[in-house]
Amino acid sequence: MTELTGMTPAELTDYCREQGLPAFRGRQIFRWIHQGADFDGMTNLPLALREKLRQIAVAQPVEIVDRRESRLDDTVKFLFGLKDGNCVEGVLMHYHHGYTLCISTQVGCRMGCAFCASTLDGCVRNLTSGEMLGEILCANRFLAGRDRVHNVVLMGSGEPLDNYDNVMRFFRLLREEDGVNIGLRNVSLSTCGLVPRMYDLAEEGLPVTLSVSLHAPNDEIRQKTMPIAKVYPMDDVLAACRNYVEKTGRRVIFEYALVGGVNCEEQHAVELASRLRGMQCHVNLIPLNAVEERHLKGVSEQTVTRFLNTLERLHISATRRREMGDDIEGACGQLRRKTMMAQEADGEKA
Repeated sequence: MTELTGMTPAELTDYCREQGLPAFRGRQIFRWIHQGADFDGMTNLPLALREKLRQIAVAQPVEIVDRRESRLDDTVKFLFGLKDGNCVEGVLMHYHHGYTLCISTQVGCRMGCAFCASTLDGCVRNLTSGEMLGEILCANRFLAGRDRVHNVVLMGSGEPLDNYDNVMRFFRLLREEDGVNIGLRNVSLSTCGLVPRMYDLAEEGLPVTLSVSLHAPNDEIRQKTMPIAKVYPMDDVLAACRNYVEKTGRRVIFEYALVGGVNCEEQHAVELASRLRGMQCHVNLIPLNAVEERHLKGVSEQTVTRFLNTLERLHISATRRREMGDDIEGACGQLRRKTMMAQEADGEKA
């Protein structure tokens, strides 16, 4: 079955020609798809044409199979079902500037970061560009009549730069005028630090915000929680960040999860500041979401405040990330993993 969601208007036009359909139908189908419609909803297409498409193609490759809505804020955690039976997560967050959707780029992840539940079972496969877009279309259907997704964060399960070609294609689909039409200045990509791909991204000429999962002030500490640090030392990661700032003119965001007894003391903040000084950047401090399987500890509010104040005193722009969806397992990978475990338990009972 051909996945239509990942096609541009020009590609859909060509596809229609190949199937013996009028070429102008391609742009009509594109508009319908990006409105979240399945073939039944494409009402200006003849019924016979819709029936033919249903037999050979997929209009919407992603569906919401579960969701958790926070009682604390407007955050919604989605479990998205894919056509092959796999599932990924997304988180819809409401800010004053509109809705932001955190999407997944892979089923699972192979990076092995100790603080992340997404990587516990490894990487099953890459998501296609159409499946990534499908996550947004699902969220827009959920918001229908109220609003739509305005900002996208590639920070769900998976390492976006490990699925580079599909992610680049997704970016280009995002800004199609007849599609969801989200400008790339409203998009953030989070990476654990795949240095060669960071240089590649800088050459793309896309105004995407680069977020780097740093989580340590030096290699010794970083290697304790992030296996990728054994491949790409921190100096190489920071050099790639400086190159990105130079090439794009956009500041880099450093994600820093505070882990009790590992990277959260005042001397760590001082060392981090010395490494980042002079770079156009911002540090996003994240109190750890505990991952039971990893036995990592969270930190107190006093520790967060002390770390933040130290960075600011040393003239490093920093904020404490606003916690959203705490009551619905908003952290990456938790809902998918619990669902998988429940399915395995049901299978054993059967």
